[in-house]
Amino acid sequence: MIIVPGQTGKDVCDQALGVTRRDLLRYGGSGMLGLSLGTMLSLQAKAKETGARVGSPGWGKAKSIIMVYLQGGPSHLDLWDPKDGVPDNVRSAFKPIATRLPGVQFTEVLPKLAQVNDKFTMIRSMSYTPNGLFNHTAAIYQMMTGYTTDKVSPSGQLEPPSPKDFPNFGSNIIRLRPATEPMLPFVMLPRPLQESNVVGKGGTAGFLGKAFDPYTLYPDGDDMDLDKMNRIKVDDLQLRPEVFSLRLERRAKLRDALNAGMKEIDKAVADYKLDEYYDRALSLIVSGRAREAFNLEQEAVKTRDLYGRNTFGQSLLLARRLVEAGTRVVEVIWPKVANSDNHSWDHHVDLTKRMQTQSGPMLDAGLSGLITDLDQRGLLNETLVIAVGEFGRSPQKGVSTSGNGNSADGRDHWPYCYTGVIAGAGVRRGTVHGKSDKTGSAPLEDPVHPGELLATIYHAFGIDPTTIVYNHLNQPRELVKADAVTGLFA
Repeated sequence: MIIVPGQTGKDVCDQALGVTRRDLLRYGGSGMLGLSLGTMLSLQAKAKETGARVGSPGWGKAKSIIMVYLQGGPSHLDLWDPKDGVPDNVRSAFKPIATRLPGVQFTEVLPKLAQVNDKFTMIRSMSYTPNGLFNHTAAIYQMMTGYTTDKVSPSGQLEPPSPKDFPNFGSNIIRLRPATEPMLPFVMLPRPLQESNVVGKGGTAGFLGKAFDPYTLYPDGDDMDLDKMNRIKVDDLQLRPEVFSLRLERRAKLRDALNAGMKEIDKAVADYKLDEYYDRALSLIVSGRAREAFNLEQEAVKTRDLYGRNTFGQSLLLARRLVEAGTRVVEVIWPKVANSDNHSWDHHVDLTKRMQTQSGPMLDAGLSGLITDLDQRGLLNETLVIAVGEFGRSPQKGVSTSGNGNSADGRDHWPYCYTGVIAGAGVRRGTVHGKSDKTGSAPLEDPVHPGELLATIYHAFGIDPTTIVYNHLNQPRELVKADAVTGLFA
């Protein structure tokens, strides 16, 4: 058996080496073929240049990603997968409308998205079988990390976030594909992931460490305050008036001079990469790039109106500004706690009124505005856009699938079949991937598991989804145990 040497706890699939767990298993049997470890690594390097992954559609096309996370679970039947010829308790109250794609219908709730669906792909076959994943937090954790948590009840409720958690996919991306600009690498806004009193589960770097946590922008105001993006505060990115940039840079040089005479201390803390983090923070503050990106007042009135003058729309506009400035990952969380009323997607009651007057118009203007704006600026070519929730809603109204009560105008949680949107970075334009059955209950063709969607995201960044990371117990784990859906790419 060949042993691959390396530091304890070091990823064996970092950028310099690139060995996956599957490779290690192959190395174990290489002796019988008369191959040395050096030969195996050489072959692997060549395979990495010419292999199927590297040459497959979509590989490495994305420079950034905007995850539009529709926490709460929007009803696919009432938005972008309406059904005709079904019983009254299944049929949407909204009329179907034509879209830019012949034979593809949305409901009347999404007239603006219906006019730009030639720019993105609909995944009408998102699906998984729940195992303690019927409620929001557990399902959110799976969607954001690719793993299910160890402690989950049948209802899906979880323990709070922990340093032992699996990392959010954004944390993995910025670790393996660091930002190349003096810019915040990972931003989450305008509120945390949340169900009831469980806040932030699946939204941190977990066992990767806080260095890879997102920068969180949560403006003051509750979820019903739709003007909160007009009061953005980024004080931690602002130099104090008495400390101008030249003075701050001189301080950095003084620090370097002092450090030069403290070799033993430097050696002791080398693994913590303090200089790297300090220099990154310094360049970020001095450059002013991040502060400029957060200034929505620089946008034309017409552009701000395009996205919608509400928390969701202006968050998406800010997401565009961030990726334009060099941010690698932006996660825009739907601006209402998962299990709640009003414009939440958790439509157990009053679905028709709430979706028609609140959540529907916000989604329609915001997402269509984002895709249109990115495309017009040429940013869609290298920016991956995902819009998805943790599950859909039950085909039958008024029934309980998760233990919740539902009115005759309400739908319960439904992970067996729902819809997502993917666009940009080489993704096919104007297509529908997968197909749901006649009631939207289950996929008929090409089911896509949330883990496969994450694998597709990694693939788009040129990251092997089977890349090994080590958890808090120094145990090897894949980024995600799934393969990319390369059929989504042109």
